[in-house]
Amino acid sequence: MNNELSSLIDDKNFVNSLARGLSVIQAFDKNDSKLTLTEVAKKTDLSRAAARRFLFTLNALGYVITDGKLFWLGPKILELGYAYLASQPIVDIVQPYIDTVSKATGESCSVSVLEGTDVVYIARHLTHHVMSVTLNVGTRLPAFVTSMGRVILANKENDEIDQILTRTQIKKHTEFTLVDREELKMQIGKIRQQGYSIVNQELEIGLRSIAVPIFNARGKCVAAINVGTQAARVSEDTLLNKILPALKNASSEISKVLPS
Repeated sequence: MNNELSSLIDDKNFVNSLARGLSVIQAFDKNDSKLTLTEVAKKTDLSRAAARRFLFTLNALGYVITDGKLFWLGPKILELGYAYLASQPIVDIVQPYIDTVSKATGESCSVSVLEGTDVVYIARHLTHHVMSVTLNVGTRLPAFVTSMGRVILANKENDEIDQILTRTQIKKHTEFTLVDREELKMQIGKIRQQGYSIVNQELEIGLRSIAVPIFNARGKCVAAINVGTQAARVSEDTLLNKILPALKNASSEISKVLPS
C-alpha cells in the first residue's frame, strides 16, 4: 500500500467499505476471470465472511454472477466503464483524428490518459496486431515503459514525476527495459525538450512506438496519442519522418477543439 493511499484511509471521509467492495471487483481480471470465494478473499486480503457479503451484494445488484461455487463479473459491470467514456468529451473528440493518423500511416493509433502509475487506453484504431496482448479501450499498461506514459510524465512537474516513479513497480519487461529511476528521469527530461517519446522494444520485443502529448485549451497535458509499430517492419527514421508529423498534426487539431 502506497503512502498516498494510507493517508486517504486515515481521512474521516474515506469510506472503507466502498474501497473494499471495489477491491472485490478488481480481483477479477484476464488471468482470474472466475474465482472461488476463498480466492477472492485471498486476493483482496478480506476475511471469507467479508468477501462473501461483498460478493452477495454485487451478485444481487447484477455486477457479479455465480454458479454457487465460482464467481465472475457480469455484463452490467460494463456500465461503470461506459459511464466514464460517456462523460469524457475527449473520447468522442479524438476518434476521427486517430482514424486519420491510421489511414495516413497504415499503423495502429491510440490515445491514453494517465491513471495512477499506468496509462489507460481510451480510444484506438487497430490496423496491425503489434503486441502479443490485444490492446483495447480500457487496457492498462505501466506508464514508465510506454511512449504515451513517458510523454505524459514529461509534461508534469519534477516533484510529481518523482512521486509517480516512486510508486511505480519498475521491472524488466524485456532485455531493453530501462529500469534505473535516475536514467528514467533523464530520459523523461529529454522527452520534455524534444516534445515526443520513442520506446523501442522495452515493453515487448518487436514493438516500437512513438507518442506526442495532447494539450487542452489551457495548455495542460491531458492525454497522449501514439502509433505502435513492428520494429522489424518500421525503422526509427520512418517514425520520425513519416509518423511523427502525422501525430503532431493530430495533437494540434485535437487541442483546438478540446475544452479546458
